[in-house]
Amino acid sequence: MASTTSIIQFGFSCGGAFSSFTAKPRRMVVVRAEAINPDIKKDEAKVVDSVLVTELSKPLTAYCRCWRSGTFPLCDGSHVKHNKETGDNVGPLLLKKQ
Repeated sequence: MASTTSIIQFGFSCGGAFSSFTAKPRRMVVVRAEAINPDIKKDEAKVVDSVLVTELSKPLTAYCRCWRSGTFPLCDGSHVKHNKETGDNVGPLLLKKQ
């Protein structure tokens, strides 16, 4: 019974220590609307590269290269909005099952 009392007292003392803990404010990340691709294939409307891979579980996987995807590292099409806002031509990297 003495060990149970010790555990309970320890729990209360820890609780008091943690209750005075204050969380640090979160830092905000600002994403600027500027071109990501300054000089690669600028004559193309959208730069999309494909790579054939033999060991993939899906027949096609698109990876984000604009850094705007809500499902990063997978592409969710956010590059379309990014390209319209910035005049950029970045597109996804497509991994295709061979």
